[in-house]
Amino acid sequence: MGLDEVKISRAIIESYSAKLIKALDADAAIVGGGPAGMVCGYYLAKAGKRVVLFERKLSIGGGMWGGGIMFNEIVVQEAAKRILDEFGIKTRLYEKNYYLSDSIEAVSTICSKAVKAGLTIFNLLSAEDVLIRGKKVCGLVLNWTSVEMAHLHVDPITTRAKAVVDATGHPAEVARIIEKKSGIRLKTKSGKITGEQSMWAEVGEETIVKNSKEVCPGFYVCGMCANAVFGGPRMGPIFGGMLLSGEKVAGELIKKI
Repeated sequence: MGLDEVKISRAIIESYSAKLIKALDADAAIVGGGPAGMVCGYYLAKAGKRVVLFERKLSIGGGMWGGGIMFNEIVVQEAAKRILDEFGIKTRLYEKNYYLSDSIEAVSTICSKAVKAGLTIFNLLSAEDVLIRGKKVCGLVLNWTSVEMAHLHVDPITTRAKAVVDATGHPAEVARIIEKKSGIRLKTKSGKITGEQSMWAEVGEETIVKNSKEVCPGFYVCGMCANAVFGGPRMGPIFGGMLLSGEKVAGELIKKI
């Protein structure tokens, strides 16, 4: 049988449109498709929650793809190894408390298992604003990343969610929008974003989990974004804290939603 180009196009447009419409009202909306965001989405979806993730880039995975200085190996500590085990990702003991894993296997497996658990991922979409009602974050304002890059004056669309999770890493993009535009005081010492500190892997791995929590009503942070908001140090190419932070925020939301 021959193939009809218009039918191919219709299939894509109809399917994507239906998927996007379904995602306009969710239990949780995650911004950022790095390891913390995907792990958070995985556990939420596994618990039966309606969860959607928006990634501004073409590919997901954040900094995990590149390991350290583009050597595609990552390190996780003992406390986080069980999460890689759950995903079925192979690990190799380097020495006590240091486990190595192939970053390509890690990213691709986490993404695949999260999607199969029920997480819906949209790439090439950026969060340019948030919805706030009664001092509570209750949704996202989205536009195509290409619109942002081309500086086009094109109006966005909105999605509603019971909780919004910022997993955008170092930039803490959604948190900065809330700080700049909402007048809401964040649950930090200053009421504003503290900013990340210089690298200190041991402390960074501890504080990233501690700092992964609700920042203001309806709004949570996880991954490196959490340390950027609360003032913890960066930790470099060790990813256990990222995994644990995503799991922690998912756990809190599962109880709350």
